[in-house]
Amino acid sequence: MPTARERMTIRGSLGADSFLPWIARHAARLGLTGEVRHADAARVDIDIAGPADLIDAMEMGCLLGPIDVWIETIDRAPVPSG
Repeated sequence: MPTARERMTIRGSLGADSFLPWIARHAARLGLTGEVRHADAARVDIDIAGPADLIDAMEMGCLLGPIDVWIETIDRAPVPSG
């Protein structure tokens, strides 16, 4: 299965201490690899790699959970190789 690499920019009320560990667990369950590039209470940028359909599932998972954050938007863009 081809591997995609994308940057997900998540915006909203993300100040809960549980959010970054939740993202790491969710990505691991999906078999994705990733690296947090930026994180604050309003925005998280993650470079994530894996099959495109599983990156889609990661986006959907972020929109649905966890309960202690509010996701306003998720933007995705390809990460240039290099």
